[in-house]
Amino acid sequence: MVYETKNFSKAAELLFISQPTVSAQIKQLEQDLDTPLFLRNGRKNVIATPQAEYLYEKALNLLDEWSTIASEIHTNTQHQSHCALGISHTYAMALMPDLMIALYNAFPTVRFRVSMMNSAEVLTALEQHQLDLGIIEKPLSAPSILRFPILKDQLVLAGDPQVGPWLVREASSGVYYYTKRYLEEQNIQGPIIEIASNELIVALLKQGFGCSILSKRAAHGIGYQLLDKNFERQFYLIQRKAVTEPAIEGLRTFIQEWSQEDSSQAESK
Repeated sequence: MVYETKNFSKAAELLFISQPTVSAQIKQLEQDLDTPLFLRNGRKNVIATPQAEYLYEKALNLLDEWSTIASEIHTNTQHQSHCALGISHTYAMALMPDLMIALYNAFPTVRFRVSMMNSAEVLTALEQHQLDLGIIEKPLSAPSILRFPILKDQLVLAGDPQVGPWLVREASSGVYYYTKRYLEEQNIQGPIIEIASNELIVALLKQGFGCSILSKRAAHGIGYQLLDKNFERQFYLIQRKAVTEPAIEGLRTFIQEWSQEDSSQAESK
């Protein structure tokens, strides 16, 4: 927690323990390893050393392995696996229902947990070992993450730009970059409402309120204008490089193959 927050006080607050306790445990860990983990220069935040970077990644791998072992002992079976999926908003709305059914039928012994987040949140959660696999809408990267392109996605201008405000996703979302570029190219100043939810934007558009840049897949029942090839983007499947569980590799391969089939079907329509 200290590594993730870069702040002893914030770590203590999130862990519901005192700041001196956190400091004492980190000091003890540094003594045990005979190396500094954080540089303290009097400022509120601290800086992680290369040794802390290495230890953090390895510690998360150890925690993953322990979680798997504990789960296997608890369920008294070696055949049940777990998979936490993080899905970006557009993908969750347009494609995840069909994919979830396919995954459930193909992997009956896997217990799934699905979370919907924006692309940046998916990447962060995957880095912190809160997820096993993620699907995002922008080409984000990190040293510990592998990224695989899986599907193309055409963006459209949905709703009437002459009526009502622009409905814009938050800056860390996958579609924000394209919306910002469109507004700049068209010299549009607003009015703008920021909404951190594709579902709410779509619901408002269906009631004839506002306009927005969104996926063609999410624009069913809404009038829209098709945008040019500059507004075609890619969905990506991401996972950590250090994956030891065979089930996760199998799931990744399945999602890649399923996506190719879905893309072929979409092109044939």
